[in-house]
Amino acid sequence: MKKILVSIAAVVALSSAVMAGVNSQTGCGLGSVIIKDDSSAVLLALQATTNGTSGNQTFGITSGTLGCKKTQFVMNERAEEFVASNMDQLAKEIAQGHGESVDTLAELLEVSDKATFSASLQTNYNNIYATQNAKMADVLDNISTTSL
Repeated sequence: MKKILVSIAAVVALSSAVMAGVNSQTGCGLGSVIIKDDSSAVLLALQATTNGTSGNQTFGITSGTLGCKKTQFVMNERAEEFVASNMDQLAKEIAQGHGESVDTLAELLEVSDKATFSASLQTNYNNIYATQNAKMADVLDNISTTSL
C-alpha cells in the first residue's frame, strides 16, 4: 500500500512540474518543484541538493519539464567546426550585422528568423566576444545565451 501511495505522490509531483516556474537561485529541477518555499537558506540548500543529487536537470532542460526552459539552440558538431574554422570572418560579420558566415551559422543552428538573429548578434557583439582570445566554445556559449 505504501508503494502505491509513494507512486501516486511521485506522479502528481512530476505532472505538476510542467507548470512550475524556474527558481532563479537554485535553477530548475525536482528540488525546485517539490520544495516551492525559497524563503530561507536552508530550503534553498535543500532545493539545490535535491536538484544536484537526483540528476534530473539534464532531463528537465532537454524536455522542457521540471520548471526548466527548453534551449533554443542545439549546438552540434557541424556548428562547432564551422565556428572554429571561421572565427575571424565570423567576428567581422557579426560586428557588421550581416554576412555569409552569419547566414551559414544561422542555418547550422536551425534559426528560422535570420534577420533577427543577425541583429541580435550585432547588438551583443561585446558579450559574444568578451575577450580578445575568445575560444570557439566560449563564442557558441555566448551566442546561445545572448541571441534570441
